[in-house]
Amino acid sequence: MSQISNAIATRDNGPAAQIEAYRDEYAALVPSHVNADQWIRLAVGAIRGNEDLMEAAQNDVGVFLRELKTAARLGLEPGTEQFYLTARKSKAHGYALIIKGIVGYQGIVELIYRAGAVSSVIVEAVRANDTFSYVPGRDERPVHEIDWFGADRGPLVGVYAYAVMKDGAVSKVVVLNRQRIAEIRAKSDSKDSKYSPWQTNEESMWLKSAVRQLAKWVPTSAEFKREQLRAQAEVAGELTAAPPMPQAAVLDDADPLDEGPIEGELVD
Repeated sequence: MSQISNAIATRDNGPAAQIEAYRDEYAALVPSHVNADQWIRLAVGAIRGNEDLMEAAQNDVGVFLRELKTAARLGLEPGTEQFYLTARKSKAHGYALIIKGIVGYQGIVELIYRAGAVSSVIVEAVRANDTFSYVPGRDERPVHEIDWFGADRGPLVGVYAYAVMKDGAVSKVVVLNRQRIAEIRAKSDSKDSKYSPWQTNEESMWLKSAVRQLAKWVPTSAEFKREQLRAQAEVAGELTAAPPMPQAAVLDDADPLDEGPIEGELVD
């Protein structure tokens, strides 16, 4: 077989082709408000534009397709800040790269909006040269002033999040300082990996840390609640039916909201 024929065969059996092969299954999983064709295009484009992701997806297509199923169930866009696709080294795969899906801060915000109870969600990072004031019990919401035309806002020092409900009420205000963020970051075994969002998009991870805490205090979407229950059922061994797509070589029951590594993984 010629090199061109080999390339065509590899392409036709590769991760992108597998997404297309299971188009109908993904279309059935996404919520009704999501455009399935656009969702498929995003999933295919996410790996075609990134060599590390393509390699990781090829190393275990079953893991990759399963991570996409999580994004589909939640109705989040794969390969965006709604749902990151990251390459992680897996001990069970001989330290080869495989795909891990992570719900990003924009994904959590989307799930909060989708519940229909809030009119706005505010999540912002605070930097050293900003002015920030908030006294719980006295202030309804923080006062955060930014010199947009200043030379430098300085390093990250904190983050906050809150929601305004449709009746005008303000939710609990979540405020996290640098120490609290460091504690959250320390729980991620993959925090020092070059593939971790903590390395590639640190501010987004600060924002995610705050909005994830906020999600405990405001309603989230039905899809989000179902996905949490489904994950819990898998952990308990209550779901035994195998999905009709290629099986992952190694299964894990990691929370897609967690940016940590897959079960038993070691990362650089």
